[in-house]
This record gives sequence, structure tokens and C-alpha cells, in this order.
Amino acid sequence: MSAAQGWRARAIQTLNWLTRFRYLKFGLVGASGTVVNIVVLYLGHEYLFQALEGPQGKPWASLALAIAVATVNNFTWNRLWTWADRVQAQRAAAQDSVDVAAPKLGTQLLKYALASWFGIALQYALTLWLAHLMHYMLANVIAIVLASVSNFLANDRWTFGRR
Repeated sequence: MSAAQGWRARAIQTLNWLTRFRYLKFGLVGASGTVVNIVVLYLGHEYLFQALEGPQGKPWASLALAIAVATVNNFTWNRLWTWADRVQAQRAAAQDSVDVAAPKLGTQLLKYALASWFGIALQYALTLWLAHLMHYMLANVIAIVLASVSNFLANDRWTFGRR
């Protein structure tokens, strides 16, 4: 198999993997997080931080708050639904063995946040950059879509530990 055929096969395999049911759940959770993000961003920029940001200013503080609230929302739903089978398996393994620790909520939230840091940073930077070219709300949605794949891969492999 040539290098080009190997890359092509790997790309097809990756696309097939991304379309599995778990990624669809992740996408639905991400969609709910997008709604939470947009609502918090709007409320923060238009009301909560208006004195800081001004009506024509960039949504620095509002965007940071929106990302934080959406991250907690997404972690909660991903833990309870997208990767619930792995969380339950880790709990069961912890009960059966002294060597395996059950996932602690705070530790897992920290891992989720750390695993998502690249996507969060990417979303933040892209939103601020694209806000120079278009409305800040549209810029934020585009940035969320671009960051979602890296968030899925990092959390699938590390936070919720593929078994």
C-alpha cells in the first residue's frame, strides 16, 4: 500500500468513526452547549457587561463567561449521556478492584476542561478574529463548529477513557 493510499484509508476510517452514534450524541450535546453559549454571550454582552464592553465593543468578558457556562453544560450532558457507559464501567471496575479508582466528578470535570482547552482557545481566538469581519454572534457559531472535532477526540480518548 502506498503512502497516499494509506492516508486515504486512514481518512475514510476516521470519517466512518466520527459518524458513529457516540459522535452524534456529542453533536447534540454540543448543539445544546451552542444554545447556552449564545444566550449567555448575548445576555452578558447586552446587559451584564455592557458597562465594560460597550455596545460597539468586543465581547471579551461575555465570551469568557459564555464559554465557561457552556463547558459545564456540555460536561454534564456528555457524562450523563454520551459517555455514560464508560462512566458506569469505571464505577463497576472500581467496585471490583482495589487498583481502579472510580471517576470523581471534580477530577473528571478538570480533565474535561483540560482536554477541551485547545477547542476553547480556538473558539475564543476565532470568534474575536472573525468578529472583525462579521457579526460577533455568527463569528461565535462558526468558531464553535470548527473547535468541536478536537473537543470530541480529546475527550473520547482521555477524559472518558476509551476502553
